[in-house]
Amino acid sequence: MFKLFSDWYTRKFSDPHAVTLVVILVCIALFIALFSNLLMPVFVAIALAFLLDLPVNKLMQSSMSRSSATVVVVVTFLSFSLLAVLGLMPIIWKQSSNLLQEVPHMISQGQGYLLTLPEKYPDFVHVSQIESFIVMVNDNLLEWGQVALRASLNSISDIVALMVYLILVPLMVFFFLKDKTELMSSIAHFLPKERRMAIKVSQEMNQQILNYIRGKVIEIIIVGASTTIAFIFLDLQYALLLGVLVGLSVLVPYVGATVVTLPVLLVALFQFGISSEFGYVMLAYGLIQAIDGNVIVPLLFSEAVNLHPVVIIIAVIFFGGLWGFWGIFFAIPLATLVKAVINAWPSIPGPAVTSES
Repeated sequence: MFKLFSDWYTRKFSDPHAVTLVVILVCIALFIALFSNLLMPVFVAIALAFLLDLPVNKLMQSSMSRSSATVVVVVTFLSFSLLAVLGLMPIIWKQSSNLLQEVPHMISQGQGYLLTLPEKYPDFVHVSQIESFIVMVNDNLLEWGQVALRASLNSISDIVALMVYLILVPLMVFFFLKDKTELMSSIAHFLPKERRMAIKVSQEMNQQILNYIRGKVIEIIIVGASTTIAFIFLDLQYALLLGVLVGLSVLVPYVGATVVTLPVLLVALFQFGISSEFGYVMLAYGLIQAIDGNVIVPLLFSEAVNLHPVVIIIAVIFFGGLWGFWGIFFAIPLATLVKAVINAWPSIPGPAVTSES
């Protein structure tokens, strides 16, 4: 048994570059696990810097200095972000408030419909079953309301932190872009010299993460905008709010689309009932989801993601449980990192096993 483990260790860890890669990955994982809550603005700034690095490089190709290109890109990004927030947030907030006010009416209407089922289908549905279901739903709604109240009270302190982040994050993005070369050199100064594999994996992941972040932003915009336009055209209430939810749902592959289907279905059902309008809304929503999964995702991520759906779901569950929202957002790049490490890992063949005939 010891010899078996010794042979495996020799094959996998005899290369000092492999040991360096393991040490770097373990240190990064521990650092994120211990300080993720404190350094979340830094991680957000790094993600935005990855997103904006491409336009900075494009401007530098037109004989513009890196500092000037960084100023142009960051100012343009902040301007568009500010316009989007000021234009969309009031409408989203109003629609969210109206929807919350409609929830009690929707619940009452749904309970009334459920109570008619025993009369329509006495052989399949009993009054006691419906009453038990209604009690369970009411208890869960009460519990969710208490959770939402506690979250709203806790969010008061988060508003102050958010205001600080709105100042710190753009500053960090600017300096990450402007001094990218100097920062990377400073980090490399503390790393061991035997880091050939680490450089290989980092180069691959740099391109993977860049493609992934850029692709996700484009996918959110396309899916959210097309869903909002379709819902407005079909005269569905809360079209902008639902469109934003559908757009953001692409952050969590497979699971997000399943979860966001429920509010879309309920709003359409309570507004139109079982009618042709309801069918048109669900048909449009289904077409957008189909186009996203079969056209948009392959076009945007054909070079960035080559993972089995089961691997993606496991990555979302695992990294989301570790690091929350950002773990979910970066679940696919992190799974791709694991795959890149496995592919790059050296394997020294062991002694050949011969058999005598």
